[in-house]
Amino acid sequence: MCVMRCVHGQSGPALPAVLAAAAVLTALTASPAEARRRAHHGGGGGYNPPYAAMVVDAKTGRVMHAVNEDALRHPASITKVMTLYLLFEQLERGKMDLDTPLTVSANAARMPPSKLGVRPGSTVTVEEAIKALVTKSANDIACAIGENIAGSEPAFAEMMTRKAHSLGMSRTHYANASGLPDSDQITTARDLTILARAIQDRFPKYYRYFQTRSFAFKGRVIGNHNHLLGRIEGVDGIKTGYTRDSGFNLMTSARTSDRHIVAVVLGGKSGASRDNIMAKLVQANLPVAYAGARTSAPVIEVAERPRPAVVAERPAATRTLVASADEDDAVETTNSTGQPLDIAPRGGATPKWRAGAPGAVPASAQAYAPSAAPAFPAPGGKYASRLPTAEPGEARAPAPAPREAAAPAAKPVTVSPWVIQLGAMDDEGKAKSMLAEARQRSGGALGKAAPFTERVTHGGTTLFRARFSGFSEAEAAQDACKALKRNGFTCFATRS
Repeated sequence: MCVMRCVHGQSGPALPAVLAAAAVLTALTASPAEARRRAHHGGGGGYNPPYAAMVVDAKTGRVMHAVNEDALRHPASITKVMTLYLLFEQLERGKMDLDTPLTVSANAARMPPSKLGVRPGSTVTVEEAIKALVTKSANDIACAIGENIAGSEPAFAEMMTRKAHSLGMSRTHYANASGLPDSDQITTARDLTILARAIQDRFPKYYRYFQTRSFAFKGRVIGNHNHLLGRIEGVDGIKTGYTRDSGFNLMTSARTSDRHIVAVVLGGKSGASRDNIMAKLVQANLPVAYAGARTSAPVIEVAERPRPAVVAERPAATRTLVASADEDDAVETTNSTGQPLDIAPRGGATPKWRAGAPGAVPASAQAYAPSAAPAFPAPGGKYASRLPTAEPGEARAPAPAPREAAAPAAKPVTVSPWVIQLGAMDDEGKAKSMLAEARQRSGGALGKAAPFTERVTHGGTTLFRARFSGFSEAEAAQDACKALKRNGFTCFATRS
């Protein structure tokens, strides 16, 4: 996880601002005892404020609606979208096919509901596993997928986190394959819109499994938890989620013949209210989405995209009595913290240098030139006849051409009175990659800024701050940071 501040987004025109304002007012006026009672007995996950949402035009990348889009949240069963992303990748690379058996270990079989309930040592096919996650949101099968791909669920969670960061989901960290409660399982509404677009761009033929209404397994017919399928015109997936700590979550994709949006709602008070909020967002934004040819590049992975390091004090852990990763099996857990999940930078462990000296450069600061990474290949694979049918005229956008790497630079950076920081990484190369991508996507806002890394020690861990210099005034640094936020980054301005 990166060391970055939670920032609150702008509310779009689609949803009444009263909804978010009322949630904030309630949190501010409730007594501590009342707040604890609501966190334990009410919905919304105990967040303050509880509601987070984002709507993005999938053709242009334009943000159409945003509320608390960068505030940290627990994803619950929306986690399984990333689990399936990595499974689809195995299919694409030919390492598995739809008939490959996946062994369900005793560990996987012990997962709490929602689950398929298969016996330890038994197997399910890859296609059955896909449908079990899409419809039943089966935690046992999600764990089995992770174990079969990576050898263990913790190792698979590491793969998930690396994949998230390679896609640009800079504030997401996974601790398991299912979304069952874990204080380290965090994401944001913004990050989840990236995933919603990426899984469609990378795996259009496998994405259609998210349209599955029901799944027949060993004499049972299992319905899809996503009740917007077939109810709201244009909705074609993708995933619900619920735990006591997360509230009711939903990731949605909706399209017409010429328009396409993705939307995320996190922290709903109930499944019905969450669905109604999402329905209003889709109905308000889909008709006014861009109707021309796609202008944004496909959301693809960037090799060696920075993997953030954990350096802030993590949120207080929530001890789970019995937990669900979907609302159809919702049962109660112990109290959540009732506080925002924040990983804002903390003081201390700052390298020493003479502040304000002309041309002062911290000994830990290193200048560099950005490098580029190749795009992922287009998908291939077998079993095309068994996949859900494509919509007429649907085509996959071409992958962008690889960029040429810039020449290295050896000139040291002069640190300005004000700098902006994007994060603190556990590897200098990752910090440099983040800065390179930020410069590329900043739209000229960082044209005169100089990227540099700064080595610090925090809690015995060596980290590398990813920073830009070149700002003499606070306003200039803050303006550059705002431009970065509009392009999907989280940052903050600070005195050097």
